[in-house]
Amino acid sequence: MAGRPFLQIPGPALVPERVARAMSQSLIDHRGPEFARLLKEVLDGLKNVFQTTGGEIVLYPGSGTGAWEASLVNTLSPGDRVLGCVNGHFSDRFCQTASAHGMEVETLEVPYGVGVPADLVEERLRADRNREIKAVLALHSETSTGVVSDIAAIRRAMDRADHPALLLVDTVSSLATTDFRLDAWKVDVALTGPQKGLMLPPGMAILAVSQKALKAGRSAKCPRFFWDWAPVLERNASGEFPYTPATALLFGLKESLAMLAEEGLPNVFLRHNRMAEACRRAVLAMGLKLLVKNPSECSSTLTAVCMPDGFDSDAYLAHAHSRLDISLGPGLGKVKGKIFRIGHLGSFNELELLGALAGVEMTLKSFGVNIPLGAGLAAAESYLLQSASNSGQGL
Repeated sequence: MAGRPFLQIPGPALVPERVARAMSQSLIDHRGPEFARLLKEVLDGLKNVFQTTGGEIVLYPGSGTGAWEASLVNTLSPGDRVLGCVNGHFSDRFCQTASAHGMEVETLEVPYGVGVPADLVEERLRADRNREIKAVLALHSETSTGVVSDIAAIRRAMDRADHPALLLVDTVSSLATTDFRLDAWKVDVALTGPQKGLMLPPGMAILAVSQKALKAGRSAKCPRFFWDWAPVLERNASGEFPYTPATALLFGLKESLAMLAEEGLPNVFLRHNRMAEACRRAVLAMGLKLLVKNPSECSSTLTAVCMPDGFDSDAYLAHAHSRLDISLGPGLGKVKGKIFRIGHLGSFNELELLGALAGVEMTLKSFGVNIPLGAGLAAAESYLLQSASNSGQGL
């Protein structure tokens, strides 16, 4: 098919040309002075994105799943109790990772499409009178549902309960798309991957770690070698890694951090908010429903769309890909076959969003879903025009 494929999954996102060019340069000696300068620039840039001055950045070759594991094995011990906040497929997987390392996971489960209620977190922690819960696990943005939980409110709930548990937060699909503040929200470990808001290919596990978490790491008893952050932090301080780093990805990360700094994080968040709101208005104008129940909990990274009764979303995604070479995210876990997800993240603008929405409209129509053709596009265009004049972005 002529033209580029439309990759509208909620990550990996398309890699900007600037980042791709940066990654294509010749590799350098990862134990030399040029690499040390590269590493320092990347670590400083990531601190800005995580909005921390007191935390430390830990980088590994790996994935978001590896970042889950690293956050757990460096802070906890087998047999420790943790409170796992489950509101979708990936938050459930985070809890499964803890269970695999011998931790006792007490789950706080809410339906798909709902954020983590801070009051229920407070209730569970107040009931833990012997302070046996060592950590709270939560996702800032649950990628399977398009729901954002209020991490600041969860921290306030923990403080009201006067509970010493660590707060471990997955920011895989929220970092560099949605306001996240490690220091201000007193998050102890925030973890992410590079393939979403950071606009890179997959291949790194990235953690931002508080001093409280570093202290907990000194008494944690989980076996660890590759994921042990102590040697990484020690060698990073002298501009090296304890093993071979992902040098090409670090080249790309330096460039993507430069792009974020040039745009300014507040503008990055505003742009993602505009794209997300335009997408949601388009979906509703098509006569379809959103999975997210509370408008204030909608993700700026993706939109989860409910398929009408009688239609299988997996079959629709196969149809859309075969007809227009557009890739959309499938439903996962309890909503498999019931929803599809539109990604709108990274280096992404109005025209790209409108092209994706046109593809969604046409393929839904040709799949047999009775939608008013063009209504979604009109709603998105109208909002983008109106919001541009108010925000100073776009048209």
